[in-house]
Amino acid sequence: VQLQASGGGLVQPGGSLRLSCTDSGRTLSGYTVAWFRQAPGKEREFVTAITAGGGTGYADSVKGRFTISRDNAKSTMYLQMNSLKPEDTAVYYCAAVQTGPYTYYSSDEPYHVWGQGTLVTVSS
Repeated sequence: VQLQASGGGLVQPGGSLRLSCTDSGRTLSGYTVAWFRQAPGKEREFVTAITAGGGTGYADSVKGRFTISRDNAKSTMYLQMNSLKPEDTAVYYCAAVQTGPYTYYSSDEPYHVWGQGTLVTVSS
């Protein structure tokens, strides 16, 4: 698995953005995949994850605003971000781990494959 994140940019508060994470090795279907983010001066934090079996989990701070999905045929996962807030500003990283079909982790330690990160800036 080799991950490539894209879709970041500058957006106004209340706006939307969709991030993508593609696996060039085209083997993502058997992995749990997740998004983490790191704001300036802060530690990396869990955002959301989707398991191989389609189960999802979200951080409380993004519930109801962000939606994670995956397209196994394209070996790609997506993060739809709506109602963006300035505090969502961060570098967003996608990550993958091979684990049980309905297992995900909110800690970054188990994830052994990481994308390069894409910057999301929410500002007027």
